[in-house]
Amino acid sequence: MIELAMWNLSVPVGVPATTIETRVLAGGYQDHYFQSKEGAIFFWAPVNGTTTESAKYPRTELRETFADGRLRNWTYPEADNFLRASLSVSQVPSTGKIVIGQIHALKSSEPLLKLEYQYKTKTADGNIVAKVRLTPTSEIQVVNIASGIRLNQPFRYVINLKPDGTLAISLNSINWSARMDPTWAVRPLYFKAGVYTQDNTGYETEAGAARFDQLSIEHRALVGSAK
Repeated sequence: MIELAMWNLSVPVGVPATTIETRVLAGGYQDHYFQSKEGAIFFWAPVNGTTTESAKYPRTELRETFADGRLRNWTYPEADNFLRASLSVSQVPSTGKIVIGQIHALKSSEPLLKLEYQYKTKTADGNIVAKVRLTPTSEIQVVNIASGIRLNQPFRYVINLKPDGTLAISLNSINWSARMDPTWAVRPLYFKAGVYTQDNTGYETEAGAARFDQLSIEHRALVGSAK
């Protein structure tokens, strides 16, 4: 069973898109875009869905919170920070792209990390790429983490932002890491996970969709820390 009492949920309906608060989500909320059953959670975000403020694309996506619903934001030197997920992607839009995990920056439209599934029709499989900003103002660096991931094929990722600023991503047995610029150290950050469809043109039948069988956040206290 995936613990939902540490998230709120954005769904692509209403203008701007609607936020389902933590208490409601943890109380068993389900709708057309989000389902929780059989121990898994299912996300669906059609290309014609509405968007959050300042966003171009629709999403059905979780955002990190405290159990009381307050938004949880953190700076990476405070702890060892993990986002872990086991999932499979079942549908992509015509662009072939959906974001499945993020480290976002508070009050910014430019996240530190987007982990993106990119499907290729020619080969009938996809790549998992990391779109990383080494500084808060730098251009995106695109890194191919894994290839050959088919639709409905289960895979697992771990995103780890360490107290020294090292960003490490593991996907199945593949590992990648890079050191973030220290200017990120004072920026409040938070995790996101779900389906952020990277397309906004087409009919409702065109969408991004994924099943998450495991999803968890950990902020591991530093040795000797009182937090």
